[in-house]
Amino acid sequence: MIGCPEITDKLMTLDQAVSRFIQDGCQLAIGGFSIARNPMALAYEIVRQRVRDLHVLCHSHGQALDVLIGAGCVKRLEIAYGGNGRYAPTCVRFRKAIERSEIQFEDYSNFQMSLRFLAGALGIPFIPARSGPGSDILRLEGFSPEVRKEPKVAHKKYARVQNPFSEDIDEVILLPALTPDVSIIHAQYVGDDGTVRIKGLTFADIEQAKAADKVIVTCEEIMPRSFIREDPDQNCLPSFFVDAIVKVPYGAHPTACFNFYDYDPLHLNMYHDLARDDRRFKEYLDTWVYQVHSWGEYLEKVGVDRILAIKANPAVGYAPGLVRK
Repeated sequence: MIGCPEITDKLMTLDQAVSRFIQDGCQLAIGGFSIARNPMALAYEIVRQRVRDLHVLCHSHGQALDVLIGAGCVKRLEIAYGGNGRYAPTCVRFRKAIERSEIQFEDYSNFQMSLRFLAGALGIPFIPARSGPGSDILRLEGFSPEVRKEPKVAHKKYARVQNPFSEDIDEVILLPALTPDVSIIHAQYVGDDGTVRIKGLTFADIEQAKAADKVIVTCEEIMPRSFIREDPDQNCLPSFFVDAIVKVPYGAHPTACFNFYDYDPLHLNMYHDLARDDRRFKEYLDTWVYQVHSWGEYLEKVGVDRILAIKANPAVGYAPGLVRK
């Protein structure tokens, strides 16, 4: 199965995928949401390879984004929301970076970011919306005029135009499309023909992937084509969209992967406590990133007890008895 010629040239290690496709200064879209299905194994590898000056794009995000910002990988960010739910309503290192003016930052609403990725996926330069008038999102801009002169940055945050199909005063907002250099996502399944299947909410992952020049997918399992063909309506991306495939079981830990495992409250609480202090956050990176040389070694540090505690009940997709405090 793994030797299937259709994906042999796409199967890679984490190290190979990051070093081949994610370069300093590239525009990177991150899949997942808050503490759900973050491509954590890829995020850790990006940190480990000390990639710098990333222009990150997210619908809304959490743990992976926070680690990348805290590790100094991010120069510029466009996002709707950055938080880890009850464990950090606003991500700790994200908030510190904004307060310290350590990164360039522009915010849109969740709906607006979804539309911008959709525009990129459709291959159109902008997309109309009625979302935003009267809000501070349109009143205030985060990027300076100098930043807007740089490649891959929209010259305007938005534009207001009259609806050309209406004789009444009917103003709409135009939002610039997003076309990332690379999109990284974590999925439950990839078929041995390269087809990607995401179970549960897909967030903006599909639009991000279709809008991107290159796509890296980490997955829990690589399945035979017969499995992928059983329920074709469950498949999300055809193989020709995908440039790299990395099989990484528990590759979203400590965030959740629906039907496989829940988020890890102990790790998220530990991270929140350490991330609040600069010195202790560096200790976190040393312990969980720089001194870890493989994903298997990472899972050994997590421990069998934690892995079993967060294992999902397949009937509901999460761990019903998990203590979430």
